[in-house]
Amino acid sequence: MNNPAVMHVVLVRWKPDVSPAELEELSELANAFPDTIPDVLAVHHGPSTSPEGLGGGFEWGLVVSFASSSARDKYLPHPAHQPVAQLISRLAVQIVVFDVDA
Repeated sequence: MNNPAVMHVVLVRWKPDVSPAELEELSELANAFPDTIPDVLAVHHGPSTSPEGLGGGFEWGLVVSFASSSARDKYLPHPAHQPVAQLISRLAVQIVVFDVDA
């Protein structure tokens, strides 16, 4: 993997009725990003594994690594990103998006 220039971090608190099948669908869609969206270098997602207990109630995270900030900007409206954004919005109680230059 090339060194990323931007890390796109999404933290989610789910509605109580979110099913494992919905999370699996979300995972499959997000895992396809590197193959479907130019300059997406890597995707990581899942529940927190931090032992610190400082997750603030967020239950799941998505981290997308980009080759450049312009790649991130092109990802946001990309047709492969839209189903993921819509699914997260539909299933979430709260979402935080935080991008960091790498």
